[in-house]
Amino acid sequence: MPTTLETELYNLVLEPTIKDQIIAAQKKDKGMAHIRDEINDKKKAYFKLDEEGVLWFKNRLVVPKDMELRKKILDEAHTSMFTLHPGSNKMYQDLKQKFWWTPSSSSRLEMGGYTHGLHCGIASHIKGWDECLPLAEFAYNNSYQKSLEMAPFEALYSRRCRTPLNWSEPGERVTFGPDLVTQAEEQVKFIHSNLKRAQSRQKSYSDKRRRPLVFEKDDHVYLRVSPMKGVHRFGVKGKLAPRYVGPFKITEQCGPVAYRLELPTHLPAVHDVFHVSQLKKCLRVPEEVIGTSEIQIQPDLTYEEKPIKILDQKQRSTRQKTINFYKVQ
Repeated sequence: MPTTLETELYNLVLEPTIKDQIIAAQKKDKGMAHIRDEINDKKKAYFKLDEEGVLWFKNRLVVPKDMELRKKILDEAHTSMFTLHPGSNKMYQDLKQKFWWTPSSSSRLEMGGYTHGLHCGIASHIKGWDECLPLAEFAYNNSYQKSLEMAPFEALYSRRCRTPLNWSEPGERVTFGPDLVTQAEEQVKFIHSNLKRAQSRQKSYSDKRRRPLVFEKDDHVYLRVSPMKGVHRFGVKGKLAPRYVGPFKITEQCGPVAYRLELPTHLPAVHDVFHVSQLKKCLRVPEEVIGTSEIQIQPDLTYEEKPIKILDQKQRSTRQKTINFYKVQ
């Protein structure tokens, strides 16, 4: 007789329990009942009820005044292995995207306690650190970037990443179609505008402590050299090689930010026009510097000082004699 085979198909669905706990707490909270009555009277414009009777503030789930429940939400946003808590901005953005509750003094103190209770430490004896790299990468890609005004994952995939705090988003599911390229282009433009705005903001902070660097003709400046170009072009090498060479005399200004220098004859391969960022003003006059060959150094590394000329003269008289004072160079 032919044997029959029976097959059973199972479907495993993972759902967070925080949402169920919040919905159950909404039904027990008296303040939620008062808000529901005001929704029916159309006194609450931003609150709404879904088909299951769950209370929402816009697209965020309303959390009742239950300190234990709020503490669980804060623990999930702060101590979960999927968060790693890179900063207060990410914790605030994660909670803001999904949950809403009326702030109180106790909740603010609790948030401050979480923030000020952080400690930084280095443990060299921990093994298996490479197993934490995927979690660190996940937490970084899901972290809110202030310059992008979104997380890198959301910028790449146009949706938020699933986490225990943000497992599902309210709304209808949309199938990818021909508008995918258009949406990607709009997302790129939005990211560029946010980055440009962030760069302009940082530039305004930096410009307050800066002023344009301007030189005049016949000024002497030092020329900054990089480690590699200093070896090949200027012959400056060694472990303690100077960062600047010179000084050199400015012969003319070739533009608003470029100057031509009078280079020595042993540097024929170096172009004599440099950007203003590569120059540093020399506060001394090279012609007044005495060469090292003219100074006779003694064996004990000292030298004899000889006066060159008298700059000023002064007399001081006492009861018995007159003393002459001379200021020499």
